[in-house]
Amino acid sequence: MVPVVLAGCSGPLSTLDPAGAAAREIAWLWWAMLSGAAVLTALVLVLLAMGFGPPRKLRPRRWTHGLGLGLSAGVLIPLLGAGLWVGERVLPRDDGALSVQVRAVQWHWEFTQPGPDGPLVTRDVVVIPAGQPVDFEITSADVIHAFWVPQLGGKMDAVPGRTNRLRLQADEPGLLHGQCAEFCGLGHAAMRFEVLVVPPESFEEALAEAAGGTDD
Repeated sequence: MVPVVLAGCSGPLSTLDPAGAAAREIAWLWWAMLSGAAVLTALVLVLLAMGFGPPRKLRPRRWTHGLGLGLSAGVLIPLLGAGLWVGERVLPRDDGALSVQVRAVQWHWEFTQPGPDGPLVTRDVVVIPAGQPVDFEITSADVIHAFWVPQLGGKMDAVPGRTNRLRLQADEPGLLHGQCAEFCGLGHAAMRFEVLVVPPESFEEALAEAAGGTDD
């Protein structure tokens, strides 16, 4: 039974199986919110059980101030603080990180990034170095899409005429999976891409190969 319950906690499209710094922050916040929800659910069940017992005399102010205001503030204020803390930690910085231009098109993804001899373009696969921050500059050629690599971080909309910036970082070399998270038309289900994470010393070679810039 346990494997069935936890089936969504791992896998290539699970946000609870992080492979990067931003994804770990988001997963931590998710678990914190789940714990808070569990506590509140338990409290509601206790109050429900109390309703089946003998009548109790309680001051209205105790319910209003204690449970109504005190409990709400005790739960919502820490969650707000945690959300602001996580949000600040995953923001892009102007620190010279590698930049990848992302263009969403019905129904594929185009990635452009600098190569040794000029810009290199890949389709439905993006190559990034492990252990280094990467800023994705995301836009769209037609309708609104959403760029999402669940194991690396949150979603970011791809909006025509606008560029949105998302910072991601992968811890170790490997192959990760991304997809469009916004319904964008009949081909939406097939609008997937791969993130090839390579050692930094192999990055230029792997990028050139993915772009078709090396000989077979």
